[in-house]
Amino acid sequence: MSELINNREYRQKVLKELIMELHEGKSVDDVKERFAKLIEGVSVAEISELEQRLIMEGMPVEEVQRLCDVHAAVFKGSIEDIHKPASLDQIPGHPMHTFKLENREIEKRIETKVKPALEAFDEADSEENVARLLECFNQMLEIDKHYSRKENLVFPFLEKAGITAPPKVMWGVDDDIRDLLKEVKALLEDYKGNKNEVAQKAEGAIHQIKEMIFKEENILFPLMVDTLTEDEWLTVYRDSDEIGYTFITPQAEWKPEREDFIQQEEQESDIEADVIRFETGIMSVHELETVLNHLPIDITFVDKNDRVKYFSQSSERIFPRPKSVIGRTVQNCHPPSSIHIVNKIVEDFKSGAKDHEDFWIRMGEKFVLIRYFAVRDKNGEYMGTLEVSQDIAPFQKLEGEKRLLSD
Repeated sequence: MSELINNREYRQKVLKELIMELHEGKSVDDVKERFAKLIEGVSVAEISELEQRLIMEGMPVEEVQRLCDVHAAVFKGSIEDIHKPASLDQIPGHPMHTFKLENREIEKRIETKVKPALEAFDEADSEENVARLLECFNQMLEIDKHYSRKENLVFPFLEKAGITAPPKVMWGVDDDIRDLLKEVKALLEDYKGNKNEVAQKAEGAIHQIKEMIFKEENILFPLMVDTLTEDEWLTVYRDSDEIGYTFITPQAEWKPEREDFIQQEEQESDIEADVIRFETGIMSVHELETVLNHLPIDITFVDKNDRVKYFSQSSERIFPRPKSVIGRTVQNCHPPSSIHIVNKIVEDFKSGAKDHEDFWIRMGEKFVLIRYFAVRDKNGEYMGTLEVSQDIAPFQKLEGEKRLLSD
C-alpha cells in the first residue's frame, strides 16, 4: 500500500512539473513522451484523481487544462489501453448513443461543409465565399447544445461521485471553443480583408473541435460509463430535450431496463399535498408550485451552503435548469472563467457587504435582467441567494399609459 501511495505522490509531482513546463512555453510534443511513461499502466480514473488533487491543492483549473492536449496526443498512440464505452453507445436513444451520434455529425459537417468553405475562402475571399464560410460557422455554434448537455446534465453526477477535476478542465476547453467560434463569426460579419487571420482562427476552431471529440470519447465517456447509474442516465435522458441537440435528434425512445422505476415516478399520488401556513395566508404545495411556475420570471434559490435548492419552471424560461442541478454547488454550475464572479457575489452576501447585485445582457432579441438578492431571516442571518431573471425587452418599448382592458 505504501508503494502505491508513493507511486501516486511521484506521479502527482511529475504531473505538476509537466504543467509548469507547458506554462513556461514547452509544446505538447516536448512533454508527450514523459507523460506517456508516467501514465503507463495507469487508468483514466487515476489520472483524473491526480489532476483533481492538484486543483484541490490550489493549482488553477486553467493550468491543469494545459494537460488536456497532452492526454489526447498520448492516448491516440495507445487507444487500446483505455476503457472504451462498451454497449451503451450502441443503444439508440440512450444519452451516450446520442452524444456519439452528434460527434459523428459534427465530424461530417466539418468535412463536407466547413472545410470546403474554408478552402474556397483561402483561394478567393469573395463576398460569396465570405458569406458561405459565415453560414458554416453560424451553424457550428449549435455545438453549444452538445457541450451544455454535457456540462449541465452529466457533470453534476460525476461531481457527486467525487470526480470534479475532469469536468472543470473540460468545461474550460468547451468555453475556449465557444469563444473561438464566436470570434470567427465576428471577423466574418465585419470582414475587412484580413484573410490570413480569419483562416488561422477558423482552422484553430476546427482543430479544437476535433480534439474535443477525441477527448470526450476516450477520456470523458469512459468515466461516464463507469460512474453513472441507470437512474442517473434516465435523468440525463429526460432533461436533454430542454437543452436540445446538435445537428441530430435522438433515433429512438430509450427506456431503462428497470421500467418499474419509470412507472413509480409516473404514478400520481392520490394523497392531498401538505398545506403550508404563511403569516399572510395558506396554500397547498401544489398551489404554491403552480403559482411560482406562473410568474413571468425565472427564480433559482441557492442555500447558505452554496447548493442549488430550488428553481421555478416558467413557460418562458430564459436559462435551462435541468433537475440534476439540484444539490449541485453553485460554483460547479458555472464555467471556470466566471467562478470568481460567483464567489465574489456569494462572499459579499455572506459578509453583509452587499444585499443585491444586478447584471443585464443581450441574448438575440431578448434583453435579460439578472438580479441576485441576499436572502436573510428576521435576525439578519444569511439563508442563501435568490437569482431572478427576466426578459425586459418588451418593457423598454412601453410608452404613455394603459388604463383599459385589451380586446
